Amino acid sequence: MDRLQALRLFTRAVELGSFSAVAREARVSQPTVSKVIAALERDIGVRLIERTTTSLSTTNEGRRFYQRCRQLADDYADAVAEVRGQAQQMIGKLTVSGPLGLGEFRLNALVVEFLSRHSGIEVELILNDRMVDLVEEGIDVAVRLGGPLPPDAVAREIAASPRILVASPGYLAGAPALRCPDDVERHPYIGYAGLEPRGNLTLSNGAQHVSVATSGPYRVNSSLSLRQCFLDGIGIGSAPAWLVQDLVESGDLVRLLPEWTLPSQSVHLLYPTRRYLPRRTQTFLQFMMAAIRTLPGFALPDAA
Repeated sequence: MDRLQALRLFTRAVELGSFSAVAREARVSQPTVSKVIAALERDIGVRLIERTTTSLSTTNEGRRFYQRCRQLADDYADAVAEVRGQAQQMIGKLTVSGPLGLGEFRLNALVVEFLSRHSGIEVELILNDRMVDLVEEGIDVAVRLGGPLPPDAVAREIAASPRILVASPGYLAGAPALRCPDDVERHPYIGYAGLEPRGNLTLSNGAQHVSVATSGPYRVNSSLSLRQCFLDGIGIGSAPAWLVQDLVESGDLVRLLPEWTLPSQSVHLLYPTRRYLPRRTQTFLQFMMAAIRTLPGFALPDAA
C-alpha cells in the first residue's frame, strides 16, 4: 500500500465528507478510495471513519489521526515547494478562528488584505465566540479576546484594547448629569450578555478603585448590536475601544468619565504548537500581529 497516498485520500475524505468527492478529485473510482482507506484502517488497527449509505464521519481516533495526517501533508507540501524553489510563494490552506464581533468588524477585512498579498494561500475564516479546540477542530490560528485561554495551546498576547464608558449625545441631552462614578447608578446600563459581571462596574483612577452598581433593561451577546444600542441612545455602557473608538472620534458617541479607566481587553493569537509551523502560518501570524496593533482602539499590551 502507498501509505502517503492513503494518508492523502483519508485527509481529503475527512475534509470533503464524501468518498465520491475524493474519487472525483483524485480521478479514481469511489470503490478504490473506499478500499485504500479500509486497508489503512487494517494496517494501523484502528477504525478511523464511520460509514453510512449517505454520509461519513470520523471516530474520536480518526479526528486525532486526521490532525497528524494533515500536518504530514503540510510538511510534505512545504518540502516539495522548497526543493522546487517555491518556498517564498507559501501555498496551502489556513483555517482561522475568531470572535464574531471583531471578525465581522475588522478581521474579515484583514484576511482579505492578507490574501491580496499572498495569492497562493487559501483561508477559511470561522467566526464564533466559543472556546475552540484547535487540534480537534483543525484550527491553524485563533484570534481570542480576553480570557481564559486553553492550556494546551501556544498563546501570544499581541495587543490590548482599553474599555471605555460611552453614551450618545442624544441620550445625554435628556439624562441626569454624569460627573463621577456614583452617577452611573442613575442611568440604564446596556451590558454584554454572558461575559460582563451582572450588577457592578469597577472603575480606577490611579490608586483609587470604585465599584458601582449597574442595572438596565437590556443585555445582548453581540458586539455590533451593543454598538448600535449606544448609537440608538438606549442608555450608557462600556465597550472595548476597538468597537467604539471610531464613533467617539466622529462625535457619534461621547466618552464618559475619561479620567477613570476600566480593565483592558487583551488580544491573543493562538496556535497548536511552536514546532514545524508552515511558512504560511508564520507569515499569517506576523501579518495579524502587525495589523491588529494598528487598528483604531488597539495598542501594545503594556500601553493599553
